[in-house]
Amino acid sequence: MPKVKTNSSAKKRFKVTGTGKITHQKSFKRHILTKKSKKRKRNLRKDGSVSKANLDFVRRLLRLR
Repeated sequence: MPKVKTNSSAKKRFKVTGTGKITHQKSFKRHILTKKSKKRKRNLRKDGSVSKANLDFVRRLLRLR
C-alpha cells in the first residue's frame, strides 16, 4: 500500500495547537491597507481558529482523522 499524502496547501495554511485546535492566519491583511482602520488591522494580526462547520474537512486534509 502506498503512503497517504497530506494535502500540501493545507499543511502550509493551518497549524495544530497543543490542545488540538486548528488555527490559521486571517485574510485581508496583504494590500489595500490604507482604507482599513487601525483596530481592524490589529485584530487581523491574531490567529483565527477553524469553525466547527469546517473542522472535519480541514482535519481530513491534514490527515488527522
